[in-house]
Amino acid sequence: MARLLELPHTAGCVVCGRQNPHGLKLSLQVDADTAQVRCDFLPHSDHVGFEGIIHGGLLATVLDEAMVWAATWRGRRFCVSGELVVRFRQEARVGEKLTVTAEVETSRPRLIQAVGKIFNSQGELLATASGKYVPVTPDRHHQFVATLLGEATTVEALSYLRGG
Repeated sequence: MARLLELPHTAGCVVCGRQNPHGLKLSLQVDADTAQVRCDFLPHSDHVGFEGIIHGGLLATVLDEAMVWAATWRGRRFCVSGELVVRFRQEARVGEKLTVTAEVETSRPRLIQAVGKIFNSQGELLATASGKYVPVTPDRHHQFVATLLGEATTVEALSYLRGG
């Protein structure tokens, strides 16, 4: 059975930041055993490109966020995006619950490759992504960790990321 942990967030992140007035404020979770990251997302009319269709750039942003967290969790060091490739298969629609998943494919000390997927509420695959992520230096990692915020539900994930 999956052991899901809620991931912490930063104040201003456009995807997960709770204090960003223009952000999505998504809650991401990680399976502590498999390192798969997931989140649910209910896009609304502010997220469209064309009427009723969610903007592809927004979907790419959410995929990137999930893959960064998967790489960070697997490598136990924060990562930054080096490359992102997204393939859109079907439209994502306003008001339809989406599920985003991400996991690491390969991990080396200086490069982690991850894949991500977005599904609609019927389980249909809407988009896939692959990305290359670069772990930051240990000093930078500690700076990033110092900016993380969380609630009681993120204590275990914060401890893991801090090296505990």
